[in-house]
Amino acid sequence: MAFFAELEEVSRRRGSLLCVGLDPDRRVMPEAFAREPEPLWAWNRAVIEATAAYVCAYKPNMAFYEAEGAAGLEALRRTIDCAHAHGTPVILDAKRADVAHSAEAYARAAFEVWEADAVTVNPYLGRDAIGAFARYAEKGVYVLCHTSNPGARDLQERRTEGRPLYLALAEMVTRLNTAGNLGLVVGATYPEAVQEVRSVAAGLPFLVPGVGAQGGEVERAVAAGLRADGGGLLISASRSVIAAEDFGGAARALRDAMAAARAAALGEPQRETAPEAALIVALHEAGCVRLGDFVLHSGQRSPIYLDLRVLVSSPEVLWQVARAYASLLESLRYDRLAAIPYAALPIGTAVALLVDRPLVYPRLEAKKYGTARRIEGTWNPGERVVVLDDVITTGASKLEAIRPLEESGLVVRDIVVLIDRGQGGREALEAEGYRVHALLTLRRIVEVLACLGRISDADRDRVTAFMEDRKP
Repeated sequence: MAFFAELEEVSRRRGSLLCVGLDPDRRVMPEAFAREPEPLWAWNRAVIEATAAYVCAYKPNMAFYEAEGAAGLEALRRTIDCAHAHGTPVILDAKRADVAHSAEAYARAAFEVWEADAVTVNPYLGRDAIGAFARYAEKGVYVLCHTSNPGARDLQERRTEGRPLYLALAEMVTRLNTAGNLGLVVGATYPEAVQEVRSVAAGLPFLVPGVGAQGGEVERAVAAGLRADGGGLLISASRSVIAAEDFGGAARALRDAMAAARAAALGEPQRETAPEAALIVALHEAGCVRLGDFVLHSGQRSPIYLDLRVLVSSPEVLWQVARAYASLLESLRYDRLAAIPYAALPIGTAVALLVDRPLVYPRLEAKKYGTARRIEGTWNPGERVVVLDDVITTGASKLEAIRPLEESGLVVRDIVVLIDRGQGGREALEAEGYRVHALLTLRRIVEVLACLGRISDADRDRVTAFMEDRKP
């Protein structure tokens, strides 16, 4: 998929206009990462893992990596790989430009060596320098137009042929955009300039840096930079996310503020931006939530079907699910995790890797050979385990799985599931003395999907009526 098409897809899926600048400046590096043997990589990895659900691109600034020598360049390599592993495109903020043959070498470095999805380019050398990058038709090229720094006025606002130079540049890039892979960098600190550039480059995608620490305002940047179709805008924030105490919280707040500003600019009702909305959309797109006419294991017919087994074929969504489980586990006390086969096994493995806790699982049937064990993995009697499963319906399968755990001396107090169908399972397990923690409810899932226009109101009402009929 070409870069701008991929960017629009990720933006739509995550409900986000946010790009996080990965600029690991040691002057604002949190102390915990400064003590790491590979501080830049440790910092970037923590930021990506905390923010991936809320952003549609990352933008590492080449300067901070080059300044660290070989170790910095290795950190850049690992950072780009990490972002790609989370399904997020990378814009290499390198501001490259040179005479044609040198520009070609810069382009090869950005796209073939570093494997960036897009790059920022300085247009001062003219069209042949830009063309060296634009020839990579599947890659994105953001051309500096009106930047966010105070010195932008020194040259960019000089008048030529009766208009500012930055508007002449925007017109030139529009003409050069024959492959549809050029965009413009326009700083949020000059919202009037953003609006003017949009007036002469109506269809070009914009990368808008300068929000947050540099003083740019989200609402003004969104209102000035959106295309008429509501797209074509990527807003970058760096220090306000990577220097925050809570990386994920800062990114989520920015994403939600941008979504609200977009809705206001387009005159739309504010879209659903609750933290779980992105996960619900991802589950729906992965085929984990399906509407139709299904026969359940019980023989009942249902207008909705939940199939979390397909997560094994959607690594990005599985990672989102694991992060959601991990956030819920933070408030629980436990020594090990226990995943119920089969759907919860890949989930449990991902969660165990994320939270760095050992995993066991009860077998559905005892082995008739070898150790004849009923539980796979290692444990010590008296240890406390949290039981993980995908969905809770009646609770019967949970009780069946818990029995061999407790008979082996493990202590079970908490059960964590992704989805509560609302059919009495929680109440049944709590009556047995267990605490049930559900990340989502089936009712919430259909409400969010209807709010986002992904299912019809009629489908939502049909599923709600089905759930009401089967309340205990």
